[in-house]
Amino acid sequence: MSLLKNKVAIVTGGSSGIGLATAKRFVEEGAYVFIAGRRQAELDNAVAEIGKNATGIKTDISNLDDLDRLYETVAKKGKIDVIFANAAFVEKTMTATATPEHFDKTFNTNARGTYFTVQKALPYLNDGASIILVASAGKNMGLPGRSTYSATKAALRSLARTWTNEFKDRQIRTNVLSPGTVDTPMFEGQFPSKEGAAEARKQITATIPLGRQGRPEEIAAAALFLASDLSSYVAGIDLPVDGGLTAV
Repeated sequence: MSLLKNKVAIVTGGSSGIGLATAKRFVEEGAYVFIAGRRQAELDNAVAEIGKNATGIKTDISNLDDLDRLYETVAKKGKIDVIFANAAFVEKTMTATATPEHFDKTFNTNARGTYFTVQKALPYLNDGASIILVASAGKNMGLPGRSTYSATKAALRSLARTWTNEFKDRQIRTNVLSPGTVDTPMFEGQFPSKEGAAEARKQITATIPLGRQGRPEEIAAAALFLASDLSSYVAGIDLPVDGGLTAV
């Protein structure tokens, strides 16, 4: 069964990691996917890896002109059925040493960028569309060095509640997907060396009931549930996919 047959989906931050795995799964389930990302070479590689029914569009979601161009391009294909708002910026910084530039870059991408990704999509969405905001398990935890990042992800949880009410007349569902630690390039990029990443992975997995990091494909499976009619009576929720990290 093709759960997204003839659907049009947008995946922001779709050139690697969770975004790429989700774009692949959506295409496998019958969707045509537009991948938005900041780096053209990575977009081209992602589209080639997917192999069919995918278009990459260079987009910085913190740039409103880029978002306008994204939707003008997508509109040529038809109305949008799914938005997977996954693009994010993360930089570990302790509050005492955080700069205004760090704060602004984090909020401009993760909170403001996601907000306008959805706002500017509204004229192009089909009634009954699914909006999936990718947050983080960290928003429910007090992780040192994650004050700005976690705050932006907590903001997405609030937006999902409000949008569930605001868009109800169009039967548009907004839900949050909150991954725990996932083995992706973003995870690796937070550490200055492979050895540092390996040590962090060891420490983190010791706190996860399932005893391991998640795989991007596991997050994509949860995204498919929220994108498809399998979740037709699910709206406004926060779905943790974190190996039990925030449940115990």
